[in-house]
Amino acid sequence: MATIMKAERLVKDFHLKTGLFAPKRIVHAVDDIDLEIAEGEVLGLAGESGSGKSTTGRLLLRLIEPSSGTVTYRGKLVTEYGREEMRRLRQKLQIVFQDPVSSLSPRMSVGEAIGHPLAVHGIGAKQDREGLVLDIMEKVGLSPAPYLYRKYPHQLSGGQSQRVVLARALVTNPDFIVADEPIAMADVSVRALILRLMQDLKAEFGLTYLFITHDLATAKYLCDRVAIMYLGRIVELASRDELFSRPHHPYTKALLAAVPIPDPRARKPKNLPVGEIPSAIDPPPGCHFHPRCPFAMSACREGRPLLREVAPGHLSACLLEG
Repeated sequence: MATIMKAERLVKDFHLKTGLFAPKRIVHAVDDIDLEIAEGEVLGLAGESGSGKSTTGRLLLRLIEPSSGTVTYRGKLVTEYGREEMRRLRQKLQIVFQDPVSSLSPRMSVGEAIGHPLAVHGIGAKQDREGLVLDIMEKVGLSPAPYLYRKYPHQLSGGQSQRVVLARALVTNPDFIVADEPIAMADVSVRALILRLMQDLKAEFGLTYLFITHDLATAKYLCDRVAIMYLGRIVELASRDELFSRPHHPYTKALLAAVPIPDPRARKPKNLPVGEIPSAIDPPPGCHFHPRCPFAMSACREGRPLLREVAPGHLSACLLEG
């Protein structure tokens, strides 16, 4: 499959405001990562809060500018696009935000919110846009569409709000969608419905997703490949089946151990990492995970372990063998 989105040596640092004589403080949000996403696949990006997942998604869409590195869409450098070129490209690159309620204007009705991208990009005649919006509303399960068209965000359920955000992202007929924890704010009862809807929409529209999540159980359901991120770095990358059956990096194993198992007889002791994720302002030297890793060696503190192939198509940034 052709590569639709590619990031090389991508870095994003945020400079914090400090006092006049205070030393400069820098948040190393994304630390020199490489990613390739094939057309039609769902790549999961998983890790704890603060690992840089959302920042990575925004960098790919150029919602924020990288400190260094490049992003390529269909072979063209997005980081070199001019303002007007970037505006046209946004029709094909969309995002679904984590909190649907805060990403919807309380002053815009459902129909206005979904149809707004059509007006911004000049898609369709003005008199035809309502029909386009009603059509996409039906496809995402916002039914009856004519009734919900004039509702406002505060009148919707959590599941309906999430479907509105999905419809708004799909209405421009995009190629690539960053789904930033799209079910995190949804009720448990509707999460499976939204994931199934995303699968159906992928098949119908030929979509490519970057699916950002902290929950590996949902990644296993939806994703083709999964990248594990820790403190701004990709520490493991493999196909879904390979990652879940033969995890290599201790951090990945810890994340999998934290996934709830409903059958008490199948539960195993959880060797979870101690402490919390360190600050991205002053990350540990060497392997960022070594202060929490039960297998840490002196070499882990000395240099950054690079991603290496531990099995065909399975990359891990760990010095452990096997």
